[in-house]
Amino acid sequence: PIPKERSGHKGPRLLLVRHGETDWNRDGRFQGQIDVPLNDNGRRQAKQCSDFLASVTIDRAMTSSMLRPKETAEIILQQHPGVKLQTTQQLWEISHGLWEGKLQTEIEEEYADELAQWQTHPHTVQMPEGENLDDVWRRAKDGWQEVLTAATAEEDGSTEPVVMLVVAHDAINKALLCQLVGWGTEEFWKFKQGNGAVSVIDYPNGIDGKPILQSMNITTFFGAGVLDKTAAGAL
Repeated sequence: PIPKERSGHKGPRLLLVRHGETDWNRDGRFQGQIDVPLNDNGRRQAKQCSDFLASVTIDRAMTSSMLRPKETAEIILQQHPGVKLQTTQQLWEISHGLWEGKLQTEIEEEYADELAQWQTHPHTVQMPEGENLDDVWRRAKDGWQEVLTAATAEEDGSTEPVVMLVVAHDAINKALLCQLVGWGTEEFWKFKQGNGAVSVIDYPNGIDGKPILQSMNITTFFGAGVLDKTAAGAL
């Protein structure tokens, strides 16, 4: 189960989920902003995540508008009928530019130095015709503000704190988590985000107070501990 909210909690709780597996995740192919759908295992992961969260009250939901997180969110919300799913482009995956659609071995042939840098010093890399981590950080910041605005908007006169599902991608989730704990782009690889993983973020004193990362990368409902078989840098 996810941790209980602390006594006196008066802000939103965000359940941050990474989308389920795609064929390109499985193969170690860089997908970035290519709109690859879930595969059968990814749908199964989303269903397992849905079962894990079935007893949790979910009031609102937002997802990256790309196929893989949107389908993950829709499967999770099957056990929460009536919750409207909002979408945003701010939470899209990093653009890998010319690396997208390629296997790591193919990228090594043409961009060996840049790939090695990406795996060790990601904050120094500009993706060819794509984004860098400063770009992703800016989008993550704007996207999270969009999430918090949606989580705190009054509906039907209610001012009760809400629980909101947020489904996105590996790199954008890493950027969000780094920002929540005050880390910069150079710390990018310190967070793991397995396919279908759940992280729990609380704002016990409201969104103007400090957030608390209650749990991170929960994948125990898959029955095999921390699952992150994504190739190094294949997002």
